Amino acid sequence: MASERQGTGTGGAGVAGEGVPARPTMDRDTLAELHRLHAPYLMRALLRLTSGDRGRAEDILQETFLRAWQNPQALTRGPEHGRPWLFTVARRIAIDHFRMQAARVKEVGDEAPEERTTGHDPYDDVLLAHDVRDALDTLPRHQREVLVELHMKDRSAVEAGTALGIPAGTVKSRNFYAVRAFRPILEQRGLTPA
Repeated sequence: MASERQGTGTGGAGVAGEGVPARPTMDRDTLAELHRLHAPYLMRALLRLTSGDRGRAEDILQETFLRAWQNPQALTRGPEHGRPWLFTVARRIAIDHFRMQAARVKEVGDEAPEERTTGHDPYDDVLLAHDVRDALDTLPRHQREVLVELHMKDRSAVEAGTALGIPAGTVKSRNFYAVRAFRPILEQRGLTPA
């Protein structure tokens, strides 16, 4: 009886039935750390993918982490390196959900499309701002300052140059290299629009 419980999430390769070994599963601590590190980013991306349908996004998120639990060998580098794999799995699950939905008969409701809420959660904006700030902190100070002046404070190159005490041409040059360096950081963190 104890050997049958082994494959239920403790990380062991238990016994599925008589003489048939169960597939190994991810241990709870690793799964919890994977969820802590990546669930907010995945949820935000899934909300965009599902046009704000929180229920569907949560279903896809749950199924993504179920697959992670069932496939510990896919995440051998550790939870901190799991985001690309999780995003790929979530995207494939979302595609499957959309295909299933397209195959179903459409429901007819009394509500006009413009009366439906978008499901926008202002808390997501706060999380996004926090995540972008953290991503900005990875850039060198001179690039970060230019991005903030031009893109967050919506200043022209001349105005940004005056505020930073540098020529407008230097602002433009730093902006070019800052954007080029910042884009992969945003993509890696799942902060680019879907």
